[in-house]
Amino acid sequence: MHVLIIAGSRNPEGRTAGCAGAVARGLARAGATSETVFLTACNLERCRQCDADGWGLCLREGRCIIEDDFASLVEKIVSADVVVFANPVYFSELSESMRAFLDRLRRISYRRPEQPLKGKPAFGVCMAGSGGGGAPFCCFSLERVLRTIGFSVVDVVPVRRQNIDGRLPMLETAGERLAAGHGTGSRSLNQRLGSLTRWIISVVVYMAYYRLGLVRRMRL
Repeated sequence: MHVLIIAGSRNPEGRTAGCAGAVARGLARAGATSETVFLTACNLERCRQCDADGWGLCLREGRCIIEDDFASLVEKIVSADVVVFANPVYFSELSESMRAFLDRLRRISYRRPEQPLKGKPAFGVCMAGSGGGGAPFCCFSLERVLRTIGFSVVDVVPVRRQNIDGRLPMLETAGERLAAGHGTGSRSLNQRLGSLTRWIISVVVYMAYYRLGLVRRMRL
């Protein structure tokens, strides 16, 4: 088994890279191979929304007109047995490099009859610094876009700097299980409930932030 790890961080020594490395160690222990790609090291433009309707070759032919590293990275994804997305959390959302890449990947995958990525197992980890409260939001965003592309999402794990020491061994175990094929078939009830739980947490946290903002404005 070969696994492609896509990192949306620019720091190869940072916490997000550490999370990706933990998954890679688990994969290696289970006999799988892996390759890690840092998106910031690639030549990747953002979507140009080429035509007047905001689409282009992506909708008509399932490819992007921009000549950069995007096409070669898509080939790596198609060839991989499993894809892992490691994302640093900014503003409770995907990093700019991860967002730019997934926006284009989503466009070339949308409504394609062949759907080369449909059903391909994907695993995500969202690493949040600061207070860490944005990790559940980011997990929801990542899972949503991956599902739109057609991936079969095994799990998306929120990590924060306050609990990373405990999460790293868990991510190594996740790598081992991915290599063994656990969770790469149809999603279990527990996984589906996990997705629902992340969505509920995201809504609750958002409402808490919103109400806190209202309280602060009323005090001014």
